Amino acid sequence: MTLRRLLLTSALIATPLAAPSAAFADEGMWTFDGFPAARMQKDYGWSPDQVWLDKVRGAAVRLTGGCSASFVSPEGLILTNHHCIVSCAQDLSTAENDLVANGFVADDRTKERKCPGQQAEVVTAITDVTGSIKGAIGTATGQALVKARDAAIADLEKQGCTDTKLTRCQVVTLFGGGQYKLYQYRKYSDVRLVWAPEFQAAFFGGDPDNFNYPRYALDASFLRAYEDGKPVKVASHLKWNPRAPQPGEATFVVGNPGSTQRLFTTDQLAFQREVSLPITLAIYSELRGRLIAAMEQSEAKKREGADTLFGIENSLKVYIGRQQALNSPAFTARLAAAEADLKAKSAGNAAIGDPWGDVKQAVGAYREVYLPYRFVVPMSQLYDYAETLVRAAEERGKPNAERLPGYTDSSLPLTEKQLLDERPVYPWLEQLQLGWSFSKAREYLGADDADTRLILGKESPEGLAARLVAGSKLADPAFRKALWEGGKAAIEASDDPLIQYARKIDPRERELKKLVDERYTGPLAAAGAQLTQARFAAYGDTQYPDATFTLRISYGKVAGWKERGVDVAPVTTLGGAFDRATGNEPFNLAKAFAANEAKIAKSTPYDFVTTNDIIGGNSGSPVIAKDGSVIGAAFDGNIHSLGGNYGYEQDVNRTVVVSAAVVQEALKSIYPAPALVKELAGGKGGKGK
Repeated sequence: MTLRRLLLTSALIATPLAAPSAAFADEGMWTFDGFPAARMQKDYGWSPDQVWLDKVRGAAVRLTGGCSASFVSPEGLILTNHHCIVSCAQDLSTAENDLVANGFVADDRTKERKCPGQQAEVVTAITDVTGSIKGAIGTATGQALVKARDAAIADLEKQGCTDTKLTRCQVVTLFGGGQYKLYQYRKYSDVRLVWAPEFQAAFFGGDPDNFNYPRYALDASFLRAYEDGKPVKVASHLKWNPRAPQPGEATFVVGNPGSTQRLFTTDQLAFQREVSLPITLAIYSELRGRLIAAMEQSEAKKREGADTLFGIENSLKVYIGRQQALNSPAFTARLAAAEADLKAKSAGNAAIGDPWGDVKQAVGAYREVYLPYRFVVPMSQLYDYAETLVRAAEERGKPNAERLPGYTDSSLPLTEKQLLDERPVYPWLEQLQLGWSFSKAREYLGADDADTRLILGKESPEGLAARLVAGSKLADPAFRKALWEGGKAAIEASDDPLIQYARKIDPRERELKKLVDERYTGPLAAAGAQLTQARFAAYGDTQYPDATFTLRISYGKVAGWKERGVDVAPVTTLGGAFDRATGNEPFNLAKAFAANEAKIAKSTPYDFVTTNDIIGGNSGSPVIAKDGSVIGAAFDGNIHSLGGNYGYEQDVNRTVVVSAAVVQEALKSIYPAPALVKELAGGKGGKGK
């Protein structure tokens, strides 16, 4: 699924709200150059030193598919979640060999299979470039501010990473424009699937158990990074430690939380509550219904649509939780009180001005353009290909500093990889998603709206979708490559209906972006800088910024919580999965579990919960003990964590982790992989090394 439309369900930029220094001991997704060592020392009587932090940072991996991971052997072996590789398994599956349903075990390295579009990245340096960016912005406002900022970012990224084959640079906006940091990455563009359990083992309990606990999910998998056809020899990796987690012990989660809106003002939160979230819930509920109905038509469609359905249902649960949080009087009262506190502490400071009023005005302007900006671009994999090709043909001819984000020199290698890597396209699914997108645009914009007429012409949503999909050759990677290499001339000469349609839509999308930059993005960036100044003046500069899908570290401990007055134990066991099984979906045992029951050590710790502060994007993050070893991988939060997008509640907010102990047991007794067991223990891997 396309992420752009999902991102538009939130306001585009976070501006600092008001929360003073973290209200709860374990709250915070901290940058590595801002870890609160003194605070942890006070809370836990111990904190990691710089050597410890540097080692775990060097082993942490960002997967460009939207997840986190870690190196767990010197030979490039990567631990992450099953749900982080399920799209790879889906892409590699056929009707005869369904890697999602049946799982996958590479007997030796020659059988490890490349994941289309996936890239692994490791942070090598973080540099504060706030002065350079703010100097480039100067007194610019609105769209001019955005253009000046983006040009400076493009220049810094290009200077920072001259070797785009092996490195990637990314300037990250923190505190809504209060700070800018240049992240430099060592990248690995060849990532291969090594081991994955059956989907039913990884997602036992299905959607009813998602964001709930107790859990019995083997949500873990292994990948491997390659370079020049050989496994990568990594400089840093985490020691594999398949022991039982101990209640009360300190834990660290190191990963890349995607995004949070904890620093939103009350006006931005009101926009989410009143506009974006209700629309998202309505339209994605309909998409879910359409998809389920289509998948019931055949076994092939059931297999081909499963990953998309999983993503939709997961998103719906997230957004329902966010809506409930924003409708909770107690929760929102705490957020409002935090904003009031910052306003009071900033009163009379002429240098800060009234950024809250500026945000209010910007959000009001965004309400007027939100619907066309959200709905003018349809959602489908094929359309994404078309839009990328059309935009790249236009942008690559411009100076680097003038290009749109995503098409600068630092971004193009990943853009090209994701465009040209071979992966399956399912025409029925493309047609369903396009038809749904077109129908929702007409519904929310109105049949007589100029943008609706641009989108549909005189065709019906379903008819237009059918024509575009049936006539397009964009599913063929060779065809995409020819258009990519042919550049603007090839795009202008193409008679592919999706290319022609994207060329028709692109000018309007660019026009709307300029409007949004002028009225919303630019003003929010300026207000963000002022609010950061106010925040640091009031509470000091040792704060954590909102999540940005960049490397963070959180600390906490293994601990349950009280649910309706009843203690929830922090650790489950393998035996509990057998007790929980009913024989009916989604609580049916995976086939390998049933077949190997006699071999399984049922006392093995399965999943556990901690107080670590995480959010989506942290999936696959290593959960690390004080000694620097990995004892699990974070894969979910409990139901109370869904409000964590806006704030953290230590009494009930929990991270859900699959234990290294159960992964080890699975590698030995359920989905045997003796070469991996040996490698994780510090020995050499299997054949093909």
